[in-house]
Amino acid sequence: MSDNKNEEQSFNILPHPAKTNNPADLQDEPATHGGLQSASANAYNARGPHVPSKEIAEGLEQPKTRDELKAEAEKLNS
Repeated sequence: MSDNKNEEQSFNILPHPAKTNNPADLQDEPATHGGLQSASANAYNARGPHVPSKEIAEGLEQPKTRDELKAEAEKLNS
């Protein structure tokens, strides 16, 4: 942009990457496009929930009770 304050801004419309109306044509390059098929977060190939092994589950600490959480919240808010 130039330093002239009286000059009006101009904007351009960029073309869509699709060459046809078929959504499957965009799947060749999933990393270049956003959405559900992007390389960063592919929602259609997601795995199920992680279930830890018995050894890992036994090593975890027990969750705090409501009373313990309430007492800790009061301590932090005072």
